[in-house]
Amino acid sequence: MVAYGQFCPVSKAAEVVGDRWTMLILRELLMGTHRFNDFQRALSRISPTILAKRLKYLEACGVVRRRRVSGQKGYDYQLTASGKELEPMIETLAVWGMRWARGQMSDDELDVELLMWDIHRRIDTARLPAGETVLCFTFEDLDKYKSWWLVIEGDDVDLCTEDPGKDVDLYVTTKLRTLVEVWQGDTPLAAAIDAERITAIGDQRLKRDMASWFPLCAYADVPRPKVKRA
Repeated sequence: MVAYGQFCPVSKAAEVVGDRWTMLILRELLMGTHRFNDFQRALSRISPTILAKRLKYLEACGVVRRRRVSGQKGYDYQLTASGKELEPMIETLAVWGMRWARGQMSDDELDVELLMWDIHRRIDTARLPAGETVLCFTFEDLDKYKSWWLVIEGDDVDLCTEDPGKDVDLYVTTKLRTLVEVWQGDTPLAAAIDAERITAIGDQRLKRDMASWFPLCAYADVPRPKVKRA
């Protein structure tokens, strides 16, 4: 792990959270991710070895607590009181990054697994009809992970990369960049639909009310700078 060799509290804090992937692991913990497999789904580009190493280090630093899941295999991971104190820092960093650090997204940054994992945990289930709702998102420009299914009943949202064999209520078809731009608040959902960059076919109520049950990312409303970056 990083060692700066200084007593400064900033350097000591950076030694705990400054390694690659650590801040994103903390982001996931704060957003409710607790199981190893779910970390891998949200952080698809981290190797299992590095993920295990980072979690173990955070546990050793007193930031994370690992607990065996009762009646199941494996463990879950929870923030300690120390870890929860990092929330304002993560929040501030996210807002700053949304406002100042994003710029134009490269194709390599368009991570469909992160996008769909984020969508699945932010779907507003209270705005959906009673009973089961099945949504299918298809990215016409992808070969791998082209189609994703969301099976929703009550507050439970199941994300699938294989057809669950259920009747689909709404098919949403688009390109990955388009949906990322909508999700990040760069392109209004209604404008993307009007321009046929997003097509929705199926239940008319779901299509009409999409803006209500499809909330954008948590930082989509962060205002962009009014001046160009130097």
